[in-house]
Amino acid sequence: QVQLVESGGGLVQAGGSLRLSCAASGRTFSSYAMGWFRQAPGQEREFVAAINWSGGIREYADPVKGRFTISRDNAKNTVYLQMNSLKPEDTAVYYCAAGRSYYSNSYYTRENEYNYWGQGTQVTVSS
Repeated sequence: QVQLVESGGGLVQAGGSLRLSCAASGRTFSSYAMGWFRQAPGQEREFVAAINWSGGIREYADPVKGRFTISRDNAKNTVYLQMNSLKPEDTAVYYCAAGRSYYSNSYYTRENEYNYWGQGTQVTVSS
């Protein structure tokens, strides 16, 4: 069982930066692939970024490439999402998720590949 708690959301002006954190419980955090998703009002949840267990493989959705960076610290059981050059269209609730990968090079971009989800943190970007 893995419990995930996101933090770091807030209100920021366009062009600004935020860093989201996702703290995980459980001794096997490092074996999981991790991901970030977001859901804007009235829209479906969408993939943002993913990282494999070691941090050596990362994947991003096209709208955030070059602006967002996903990273992890397995010693701290935490995954991060550094968001730069934020735009109003980045406004959403951001969720982190953990997917079983058993120390493989797998990373996941689809919701149904993840086993555990956090409660979400609101990010609002004003124009």
